[in-house]
Order: sequence, then structure tokens, then C-alpha cells
Amino acid sequence: MSDLGAHTNTLGRVEKPKLSLVEAMQFARHFSRNEDGVMTMFGLMILMMMLLVGGIGVDIMRNEMERAKLQATIDRAVLAAADIDQTLDPEAVVNDYFDKAGMADYLSSVTVDEGLNYRTVLATANSPTPTQFMRLMGVPELNAPARSKAEERISNVEISMVLDISGSMRYNNKMSNLRTASKTFVDEVLREETEDLISVSLVPYTAQVNAGEAIFEELNATERHPYSFCVDFEPVDFNSTTISMSKQYEQMQHFEMSSNWYGWNTKIKNPGCPKQEYEKIVPMSQDANALKSNINSLTYRANTAIHLGMKWGVTLLDPSFRPVTQALSLSNQVDGIFAGRPANYDDPDTLKTVILMTDGQNVDTWRIQPWYYANDNHYSHWNYWPIERYLSYAGVRSWNYDDWRYVKYTSSQADTMLDSICDAAKAQGIVIWSIGFEVSDYSAGVMQNCASSPSHFFRVEGVEISEAFKSIASQINQLRLTQ
Repeated sequence: MSDLGAHTNTLGRVEKPKLSLVEAMQFARHFSRNEDGVMTMFGLMILMMMLLVGGIGVDIMRNEMERAKLQATIDRAVLAAADIDQTLDPEAVVNDYFDKAGMADYLSSVTVDEGLNYRTVLATANSPTPTQFMRLMGVPELNAPARSKAEERISNVEISMVLDISGSMRYNNKMSNLRTASKTFVDEVLREETEDLISVSLVPYTAQVNAGEAIFEELNATERHPYSFCVDFEPVDFNSTTISMSKQYEQMQHFEMSSNWYGWNTKIKNPGCPKQEYEKIVPMSQDANALKSNINSLTYRANTAIHLGMKWGVTLLDPSFRPVTQALSLSNQVDGIFAGRPANYDDPDTLKTVILMTDGQNVDTWRIQPWYYANDNHYSHWNYWPIERYLSYAGVRSWNYDDWRYVKYTSSQADTMLDSICDAAKAQGIVIWSIGFEVSDYSAGVMQNCASSPSHFFRVEGVEISEAFKSIASQINQLRLTQ
């Protein structure tokens, strides 16, 4: 039988059969319809694309990690270098931070600008990150740039410290804690490098504020007695931060409301208008020792009139008070460098701020009936006799005491006046910090409302008051990142 599939040629080699044209066409049609292996190729293509995209993500993530590390280092470096208290060379400080972080080669530039009351440090850096996958696309590395600028600036600062010395400060060691905190604050803000830049006005208040004879004489006020120098402001005066050089102000009566008895021919010791030298306003001072001496002498007195303390605190920051400052500088009662203070509100180089502290809340404000406070004999009489003690001695029944005295304004009216003067101060751009020292919820609300913002209010107990004053001092002398 012959083999139809193959045959032997004359040389003895076996030849494979040749496909006919029909068979070739059938094979081509079969091959075109065959899908075996198609998804394998497609899967390989998708896998390559996924690896490439994932690799790009890895390269970018590594670059971002490097950039974040570099930015954190440069931020810390310029903050430390910009500190005015920093005694080392600012550029050396930045270099040292980068060296210790192992990034010395990445630092590009350090620019320092400084003057008497400021220092600015600008630094730039760049970290090249070699790529693992993107180099296959012709991108051998990614750059991680960083830039940071820090500034500490001590501008001209006008500060009013308004301190509560009312009777409730006798409890829980509050007066001692206040003295410590206030003296620390003075040391924090009145440093050698702030000389001639920062002034502090001290305003102790109880039922009133003793402006002191020197300030009182510069006002258009009628002096009725020589015992103390408090001004009786009217409600309308609390709608503005100003004080008028032409308005006729009334001198407050000098009296003590209590039933205390100090002995015959002994003057009252706790008048509503405090009379001791250390209880008077200290205007525009940079003498830390003198301020601390006054603070150290403070003791608890009569009632609480927060609105009166605040009125004087903002008045000492208002440009309308400048004629008084100028006059006091001529008699060396204010440092001559501050004769031009308070600065105008639109002065871009001046910060005006009040620290208002209380441990209580406003109470009713009392006065003697005008018919028994009308001449020198009356003034002298009440300089020796506490009112309730005298009325009891004279046989007046307690329910008839109000025939001799009256409420000038109630505690709620005082709160309204406090709100008004706080709003007036904030409208002028005065920064108000308030401290509620072991206060009730009601008083805390009043004090927080007075502050420039909720974050400017501190509610503290015990020795926490020192931390509040320290925090305020550090924020007045701000150190901040500007980029």
C-alpha cells in the first residue's frame, strides 16, 4: 500500500506533504478564530501599567516624606534663630539644626534681618530624592523644597495692668498669689532689650480708683478735699475710651461705709477711694523695681468696681490722655521717653493692651447724701467716722440709714458700664486679656465677654494665676511663623 502522507525522493530523504491552497485557507480561518493566550498578553500589559503607576506613587510618597522632614527641621531652626533672646549668631543656629538633623547639604540660604526691637530669619532648603521607578521614564530625581520665615518683633507696647484689691482678696491666699503673679509679669515684659519700648501702667481698683493728685490736677476736676483723688465718672463716660480735658469731673467723696471703729481721732483706714501712695495709679512706667514695690504693698480694701478699673485702664491707652502724660514727664513723674504716649490708635508700631483681673463681681456703688457732704466740716468728719459706725453711734436706726446715703448705681448698671467700656476699647483695637480669679460662673461670663476673644480669657484657681500672667506676657511678645 502506498503512503499518501509522505514519499521518499530520489536521494532517499523523506519530504513533508505540502498543503493545498484550500487547506491553507482553512488553517488561516481556524487561526483567526482561535482566542487561546489572548488574556495572558492583556494581563501582562495591565500588570506593567499597574507597576509603573504604583512605582510613581512610591517615588512621590518618598519625596513627600523627605519634604515634610525638611520643612519641620527648617521651621524649628528659624524659630530658634529668630528669638531675640538668642545670643548665638542666627545663621549659625540654623546651620547647627541642619547639621544635627543630618541635612547640612540641603540648606540653600539663610537671610537675617534684625534691629533694636526685632529679628527676622528666612531660610530655604532643597533635598533631591532619587527615584526608583520614575527614572525609567527619564526622571532620575524629585526635588523637595522647603522655605520658612520666623519673626520676633517687640514693637512699642502700652500695657495697663488693672488689678482687683477688693475685700474678697483677703481669702485663700489670693492677694499673695496676685502679688507673685503680677511681679513675674512685670519681669517678663520689662527686660533689658525692651527698654524704651514697653510701658506699664498700674491701676489698682476697689470701690474706686485713686488717680493720684498729679493726674487729678491735670484734669478739669473740682477738688473738694485733700484726702484722696478719685474721679466720679458718669454712665456716659463709659461709652468712650477718651477722657476730656475740658469736661468738669467730680471728685469722689472720701468715706468708709463700714461699722469699723478705729478709735477717737483716728482716720478711716478702708475708704472707698483708696488713699495710700502705693494704691494710686502708676502711669507709663518702665521701672520694674518701682512697679513691683507698689504691687508688693497692695492689700485688700473695700468693694468691687470693675468698670471703674477698666475705664482708667483704657483711658491710660487713649491718645486723649497724652496732655497729662506730657505734663507728668515735665515733673519727672513719667519717663521722658514716653512723653508722646499714648500713641495714636492707627500707629502701626504700637500695641495697646489691658490685663483686667478680678476675683469677684461688681456691687452696688454708694455715696453720702449731698446734704451731708457739702462743706469742709463734713469732709473732715467723714475722714474720721465710718458711716455705719457713726449712724449707730448717733442712734439712727439701721432701716433709716438710707436717709444718709444712696446707691449711685446698682451692680447691674455697673456691669452694663463695664460692657460699654470693653466694647469701646475693642472697637479701637485695644487687646483685652481678662482673668477671673476664683470667680463665680456669672462673673466668669462677664469677664469673658469683656475679653477680646474667649481665648483671651483665663479662669484660674490658686497659683494658676501666675501661669495666666506668664502666658499673657509671652503672647504680648509674640514669636510667630510668617510663612
